[in-house]
Amino acid sequence: MTIYHKVIGEGYPIVMLHGWTLDNQVMYYALEPIFKKQNGWKRIYIDLPGMGQSESHPSIKNSDDILEEVICLLDEIIPNQHFIICGNSYGGYIARGIVHLKKKQVRGLLLMAPLTIPEVDKRVVPQQTILKRDNKLLSSLSPGDADAFCSMGVVQGLTEWKRFQNEILIPSKQTNHEFLNEIRQNGYGFSFDISSDFEYPTLIITGRQDNVVGYHDAWSLIEHYPRATFAVLDMAGHNLQIEQPDIFNSLVHNWLKRIEE
Repeated sequence: MTIYHKVIGEGYPIVMLHGWTLDNQVMYYALEPIFKKQNGWKRIYIDLPGMGQSESHPSIKNSDDILEEVICLLDEIIPNQHFIICGNSYGGYIARGIVHLKKKQVRGLLLMAPLTIPEVDKRVVPQQTILKRDNKLLSSLSPGDADAFCSMGVVQGLTEWKRFQNEILIPSKQTNHEFLNEIRQNGYGFSFDISSDFEYPTLIITGRQDNVVGYHDAWSLIEHYPRATFAVLDMAGHNLQIEQPDIFNSLVHNWLKRIEE
């Protein structure tokens, strides 16, 4: 099958994996402003199967299959090369699977609001909290858009809405939901344990008010990553890179510096 991906820049490969129902835009807008100011990085933005411009092939039944397809792509475009990897939400789950299977090649890991426990009813998440709300803005949106924005938005202002609309809402409307629903039913979680130690620089960023995957479950990963920085951002939900971009950027810069050193 064909997995859509775009490559920007030359140098050390860095693989970008987005969240469930989204596409590469969420990673592009979060990270490209950082990398545009640096040289020597080859950014590989991937659309996962059934999302964005990637096909929803009938042979893909579960997350094991998605992981296999992504690894096949990496073997094709960066064969036998070292690389680092960034994953957001479900993309973070896939990223950990790649680390588990390709440990000899991966030299750094960034997890943004990572999915840690696939089963929703087993996650420890805080109650939804809204810390900033622009009622005038919300009243100007359609009921559907307002509901989508408010369902996970901790900071509900104009700047956050514009990014949410472009990076989250529009891509989610374009995905193949029937295909993804089948994966949710047939094997959203991997069929094998991906808990393995990883000795290279790692950054785990979570949102204190994230009511989708939370922050508590991700802390359980820390002992597997002896070179990890773990951050819990206040005034940040599942879309923490949108709600707290300044501290997000600072943490990513620090992570890249640790990798370069």
